[in-house]
Amino acid sequence: MSIFGAHTPNTPRFDNDAKSYDGVLVLSFGGPEGPADVLPFLENVTAGRDIPRERLLEVSEHYLHFNGVSPINGQNRALIDALRKELDSHGLLLPIYFGNRNWEPYVTDTIRQMQEDGVTRALVFVTSALSSYSGCRQYREDVTRAIDSLERKTLEFDKLRVFYNHPGFIEPMAEVTRSALGSVLPERRGTTRLIFTAHSIPTSMARQCSYELQLEEAARLIAEGAGQTEHAISYQSRSGSPRTPWLEPDILDSLREAKVNGATDVVVVPVGFISDHMEVLFDLDTEARDLAVELELGFIRVPTVGTHSRFVTMIRELIMERMSANPFRPALGRRGPNHDICPLNCCQIGSVRPGSPAT
Repeated sequence: MSIFGAHTPNTPRFDNDAKSYDGVLVLSFGGPEGPADVLPFLENVTAGRDIPRERLLEVSEHYLHFNGVSPINGQNRALIDALRKELDSHGLLLPIYFGNRNWEPYVTDTIRQMQEDGVTRALVFVTSALSSYSGCRQYREDVTRAIDSLERKTLEFDKLRVFYNHPGFIEPMAEVTRSALGSVLPERRGTTRLIFTAHSIPTSMARQCSYELQLEEAARLIAEGAGQTEHAISYQSRSGSPRTPWLEPDILDSLREAKVNGATDVVVVPVGFISDHMEVLFDLDTEARDLAVELELGFIRVPTVGTHSRFVTMIRELIMERMSANPFRPALGRRGPNHDICPLNCCQIGSVRPGSPAT
């Protein structure tokens, strides 16, 4: 049963049959790779959303701080290289393909190439640890549209399950968080605040998915793994009309509140992101850090999981799950493993589909 096929209300949560695959698709958001790409990329991201051009020009300045290059594509290529070595070392000779929603290599072109290469059944790894319309369902829709554009619809895809509570994600994030907390001067650790951040999404989208619950669980697990009993959750990188409610508090407001409440330092963990792309480099390392300096707060931003060996191993383990009958599905915390077959109404948001902000 392909998760991109027909669904019924009785669709099972897990596929316990052993399957064979002849490819893996790493599916991501995309980003510009030069100054000339920036505005066309932002137009792709905001298509159909009636965003004023002035706002696009404002956001484009974020990219121009980095010579018009989003690091996300390079980071995904590095992850693919690491995953290829991991699969090869375990005798899994699966070709890995790379596709994006909003920039080259576009997922439609990638899937066309997969068909030309003879791929008939592939697994999809989406570069999002949390479930939401823009972080999960929309990617499934991207793949479905790509298949619909083919003359011969001979490909099937299965999506790897969301990994927000997988040990291969939580453990390396706890490791780097513990290290960051340990770098704070001993006399200031008692007044240091641990803040987890993720991409804000519209509250209407959040009501239709498990995004907030998954974020809370991931943050709790990482904090506990780092030896902390207290932490806070903030959001970042919101976009769209100011009249549309989005998840709060914003990280900048959280920094101001931390200062008012006596904090001397903050350790910020971008748990909602798996690589140090633009929303980490600009929204945290630039805007949030600048505000922290203004507030005279010590500021440490924890690295994302990136190509940490345990994380790469996790992706291989998720692949092997789908190739095995009745597999063991590791998961930490209270919620258990996330489904690997999306239910009929999973992460839907009705007729309004806010796009993800640029990364």
